[in-house]
Amino acid sequence: KSPIGWSKVTGHLVCDVKMDFTRKARFVAGGHMTDPPSSITYSSVVSRESVRIAFTIAALNDLDVLSADIGNAYLNAPCREKCMTWTEEEFGAEKGRWSIIIRALYGLKRSGAAWRAHLAQTMYDLKFQSCRADPDVWYRAATKADGMKYYEYVLIYVDDILTILEVPKDVMETLSGLY
Repeated sequence: KSPIGWSKVTGHLVCDVKMDFTRKARFVAGGHMTDPPSSITYSSVVSRESVRIAFTIAALNDLDVLSADIGNAYLNAPCREKCMTWTEEEFGAEKGRWSIIIRALYGLKRSGAAWRAHLAQTMYDLKFQSCRADPDVWYRAATKADGMKYYEYVLIYVDDILTILEVPKDVMETLSGLY
């Protein structure tokens, strides 16, 4: 039996071959076996209109645009659910034990919200503010090399990042170091 207050979830491996022929395997939890959460469970996304406005701002202010994808994003966030799994053959020497799930695995009901909250904290730590009109548009005041004041923007679509700055490489390298 699993301990009181913890949900037992099963899982399965999903194996994939990507377009560049790299291979990827993910352990996906069976979140359908957990109780329905009482709070938000998804990760919001930036709107198309915000992206269009940001591209216009970039063009008018001569700013560079750079985008990236955060690989295995959910695994960077702590798990918000009390879940355990019984280990089987795929865990090798750890077979036959209870394992506490400490990362937001794909398949868990609150993983999307956990990832969004984790990335939002990172953006706050980088001194960005969330926009009231679209909470997935992040901005901060900056000054260009020629002395012109402007706003730097980071737009987020779950794990896809779009940066609009004078030198977007700096923010991307910071995020790359964290994720």
